Amino acid sequence: MRVKLLYNARVYTMDEHQPRTSALLIEGERILAWGEEALEWGKESGAMAIDLRGATIWPGLCDAHLHLKHYALALHKVDCETESLEQCLERIAARARQTPPGEWILGHGWNQNRWGRWPTAEDLDAVAPHHPVYLTAKSLHAAWVNRLALQQAGITANIPEPPDGRILRDAHGEARGILLESAMKLVERVIPEPQGEALVRRIEEAQDALHRLGITAVHDFDGPDCFQALQTLQQRGRLTLRVVKSIPLPLLSEALALGLRSGFGNDFLRIGAVKIFMDGALGPRTAAMFEPYLEEPQNHGILNLDGEELAEIGRRAAAGGLSLAIHAIGDRANHEALQGLAQVRMFERERRLSPLRHRIEHVQLLHPQDTRRLAELGIVASMQPIHAPSDRAMAERYWGANRLPYAYAWRTQREAGARLAFGSDAPVEAPNPFWGLYAAVTRRHPQFPSAPWYESQTLSLQEALEAYTLTPAWLAGMEDRLGKLAPGYFADLLVLEADPFELAPETWKDFRPRAVMVGGEWIAGGES
Repeated sequence: MRVKLLYNARVYTMDEHQPRTSALLIEGERILAWGEEALEWGKESGAMAIDLRGATIWPGLCDAHLHLKHYALALHKVDCETESLEQCLERIAARARQTPPGEWILGHGWNQNRWGRWPTAEDLDAVAPHHPVYLTAKSLHAAWVNRLALQQAGITANIPEPPDGRILRDAHGEARGILLESAMKLVERVIPEPQGEALVRRIEEAQDALHRLGITAVHDFDGPDCFQALQTLQQRGRLTLRVVKSIPLPLLSEALALGLRSGFGNDFLRIGAVKIFMDGALGPRTAAMFEPYLEEPQNHGILNLDGEELAEIGRRAAAGGLSLAIHAIGDRANHEALQGLAQVRMFERERRLSPLRHRIEHVQLLHPQDTRRLAELGIVASMQPIHAPSDRAMAERYWGANRLPYAYAWRTQREAGARLAFGSDAPVEAPNPFWGLYAAVTRRHPQFPSAPWYESQTLSLQEALEAYTLTPAWLAGMEDRLGKLAPGYFADLLVLEADPFELAPETWKDFRPRAVMVGGEWIAGGES
């Protein structure tokens, strides 16, 4: 087993006892020593010495909220994130010309708020009349389909609204081509998707793409077929991404019956939390609100569960050792989530259970009275910095000035004492962590020039970096070996040509790692 010595570098360790060092000695998959000790031991052991010529080393970054299968499939879908409806339709028409009639056309990324209206089935019929078309919105909480897709799914004027979903209809009750929340499943279930080896190849392709961005670990929120593909990759020795895998709520009973617990697995693939949806999303205005959306006085969004229902689920999960990851975007959804979690915490105390590492995903809008409750309950605020500038126009239009001081409020949560974990929600947003860091520090979008949005909520680069390293490792139960570059920790790291701490945030948008290492092995780039 060859020992590697990385030296002449700016190493940011994320260890409070020695935040900076200049050398790392790596034996196998772990760091053996740092600093002068690494140089001395490296010389004595005949280590392979790699002069990094002043480059910067960071711990490998973790995307704490990502949909790995959806991201993998999105790499092959039509990119529907366009400025105009017409541009999107041109892309669909181009794909239709390249696709045999009858085959599905899939796409992702459209946003009706940017286009000024909901698109329709007729829009798609005009450019792809011979293909069923299914296009997910940027939020992943709405889908746009054509008539052929509706027909194949059996969606007619007589079909009832599904629980926790909605079909937008015309005056005659016919579907207009927009499906919200659970209504999307009506079409999804008839779409052929890559399975078996095909899905394994797509996941591996996504893994490589993430590594090139500097991501060495993810917390994944897709389903069991993704889990199966990851197991196949690991069995073949080809899983180089550390994955914390959530359990969908519908599979909770099966997971409990099997005795699965959060943290079960190994250092590359392990069980995470039970994923629970409290509400929808801002984009389709299905996030659950106390007060209605501006311009829509009858719309308070969709609340899937109240606090009592969540508490019942949470007690079952906690009794079996499974933590909770709760999707909550609107202020009412977050309030109900906190109400339920308070009861779960009480249950843990009464049963003398170790408090589990529960989390709320997104935390996009809180009621003013709830801003300190995540910290008080020991709940992680799992947030996505890029959502704030990306959602800005929608939030201003539909939530309004009175609610916005409590929206995407990272600084408020940190100062209250809550742990922050950052991710991208890919493919909702691009998984580039440097875009996320930029948004966290500037409250601006890396692609669209604008003034900072509620600048009081910005973080320092160090604070934002902790949310991509230390907290995700803690959530995974791996804080003793992941998230830092210290002796005994995994040698998961990325090499940067320049030091972001020494440069203006504007430069971070274009950063790409020169090399990425996982478990002591170069997996992207490489140094010699």
